Amino acid sequence: QVLLVETGGGSVQPGGSLTLSCVASEFCKSMAWFRQFPGKEREGVAALVGVSGTLYPNHLMDRFAISRGNATNEMVLQVNNLKPEDTAVYFCAANRDRASYSLQRDSWSYWGQGIQVTVSS
Repeated sequence: QVLLVETGGGSVQPGGSLTLSCVASEFCKSMAWFRQFPGKEREGVAALVGVSGTLYPNHLMDRFAISRGNATNEMVLQVNNLKPEDTAVYFCAANRDRASYSLQRDSWSYWGQGIQVTVSS
């Protein structure tokens, strides 16, 4: 069982930036971020495979950036030019041994508890 802990959420004004961090209990080959709006399905916003393999939905790739953190079991999501429609609960996901170039929810085995991001003036 891989445990994932997300930090860095909170309230931000439109146009601001935010960094979300996810720390895993062990190294995971693939890690990803999803978000969930109230009453909606969870959607993938970024995936990271290995050190630098990344995947984003086309409509977010100019504002979202995923990378490994300072520790090998840490993953970071940088979000710039935040918009009110980015308000959601953000979830970290991981696969320990699989290289997962996927933003589909059922491709991921381990999940964090989620962290709220609110974009409002």
